[in-house]
Amino acid sequence: MYPMLTFLSMFYYFCLRRRARSGTRGEIMNSRRAIESNNRILPLSVEVVQYAKEVVDFSSQYGSENSLSYTMWNLSGLPNVYPSSGDFTQTAVFRTYGRWWESCPSSPLRFRRAPRSFRSQEYVELVFEEAVYPTAIDVLETYHPGAIVRILACSANPYSQTPPSDIRWETLWAGDPAKVNISQARQFTPCIKQLNFMTNLIRLELNSSLLDYYTELDAVLLHGVRERLRSLHKPSMLDLDDYDKDDHSLEFFTGRFTGMTLPEYTKNGYFETLPYELIQLILSHLTVPDLCQLAQTCKLLHQHCYDPLQYVQLSLQPYWTGLDDTSLEHLQSRCAHVQCLNLSWTGNRGSISMQGFSRFMQVCGFELVRLELACCHFLNETCLEVIAQMCPNLQELNLSSCDKLNTRAFCHIAKISGLRRLVVYRTKIEQTALLSILNFCLELQHLSLGSCVMVDDYDLVASVIGAKCKKLRSLDLWRCKNITENGIAAIVSGCRLLEELDLGWCPTLQSSTGCFIKLARKLPNLRKIFLTANRSVCDTDIEELATNCPHLFHVDILGTRMVSPGALRKLLQFCKELCLLDVSFCSQIDSRVVQELSANFPNVSIKKSYTQ
Repeated sequence: MYPMLTFLSMFYYFCLRRRARSGTRGEIMNSRRAIESNNRILPLSVEVVQYAKEVVDFSSQYGSENSLSYTMWNLSGLPNVYPSSGDFTQTAVFRTYGRWWESCPSSPLRFRRAPRSFRSQEYVELVFEEAVYPTAIDVLETYHPGAIVRILACSANPYSQTPPSDIRWETLWAGDPAKVNISQARQFTPCIKQLNFMTNLIRLELNSSLLDYYTELDAVLLHGVRERLRSLHKPSMLDLDDYDKDDHSLEFFTGRFTGMTLPEYTKNGYFETLPYELIQLILSHLTVPDLCQLAQTCKLLHQHCYDPLQYVQLSLQPYWTGLDDTSLEHLQSRCAHVQCLNLSWTGNRGSISMQGFSRFMQVCGFELVRLELACCHFLNETCLEVIAQMCPNLQELNLSSCDKLNTRAFCHIAKISGLRRLVVYRTKIEQTALLSILNFCLELQHLSLGSCVMVDDYDLVASVIGAKCKKLRSLDLWRCKNITENGIAAIVSGCRLLEELDLGWCPTLQSSTGCFIKLARKLPNLRKIFLTANRSVCDTDIEELATNCPHLFHVDILGTRMVSPGALRKLLQFCKELCLLDVSFCSQIDSRVVQELSANFPNVSIKKSYTQ
């Protein structure tokens, strides 16, 4: 009898789940259901199906900070596009895709010993109106699906007046990046892990490296119940344990095994006869958690695993879910010689304090050459002041999407005179601080000012860049709102070494002024040029690029109306290294032209987006 009851209960449960997934925002199923567990019938709450109410954090976006086109804000509320597919402005789109950016002059070197299980490149965090125990998550992907690699849930309720003292992140699902060869929109509904806490904060992490074009997301639905489910079977995502291993290994950072009695290393066979340098080389291939675990085996390996030379390069971004002040404190003794440090995504929601970060920098900052702090919302003015004081040898600083930093904080960067790479994309840096940085940081080679909306006069900034930054190799002015031909003239006259220039979505630049012709003639080393959404770009501009910039490998002229197929043929013929050309929404370049050019130049990936 009991097996029959179990079967009927499960059948009824799945029927209700199917009905729930067709619901709209806030719809509640007005039916009770029961599931047999341990020979008892447990009544469960009605299932709630809700769309995201708000987007609270994200790593990047294609759109502007002051509009809704291609921005993360489109992920909140009901679908705008689904079930249609294609390139729509009403969707959420991240800044980049594919692997082309790895070949750009501005691309930094990868950190060594990153765990293979960490694949995430971008993220977005969504809040739902009601906290539930999740039973399913639907992500509506309307263009180039397959980028989602991890879905997480947080125990903190952003709407609660009393935040929990212990904030936990749990992985609901994890997988590999994929290239899904379908032209239709899809609803991505992976099997998720059951939680022992309620949540209304969901995080999607993405990796678009395998995609041919930008991935576009339309909406996210959270299915859940108000009372915890008693599972009839083992969780379906048993392999999550393997994925989470590196996250949970943070317990080894916190000195949990400090009091252990380690065995002597008097009987280690031939291993202890190996040269010290050779053992160090072998251990350099281990991830940081693996080092921490290996250190617990014997005193010999403890000595090797705690050697500061093993931590010259240290990326803690993969462990952002558990990194806190205690973790940094126990890493200090091992990081005396750290030169490259990645803390991106870490420390948010109070897990790292200003005091904890400052103490770590005071101990470990002197030899730092590279510091990655993208999306670190715990940073404040004091933190940047400490960086400027304690990191005299710093050459690379990434503050991408640190949009909580106040405008005064950036003034301290001018004290780091040896900077060669500075990323302040999507920050509140203002003109005064930026001009100070440009006047004192004369070694700058890579500068990213994309989506910096607080700068009032980009022509003035450009004039200082041209006068002071003679070594500049890459400049990102993505969505710069007011630069004109005068600013471009100053840049190309003073920065003759430029290889990468992003002028995408700069509406005040006009081809009729000759600024693009001057750009092409004065920057012969140019390898990447973005003229995205500039409708004034014409055949003459493209032909000048073809004649004067033979090393171009990436050109984006999305949205131009005046470029003909003939000009593109000349560009493709003259620029033998060209590998990526975006002509989406170019009115004179239809699909037939793209097919013809692709056949004649098979080594070039020619992009032409579509809508259905």
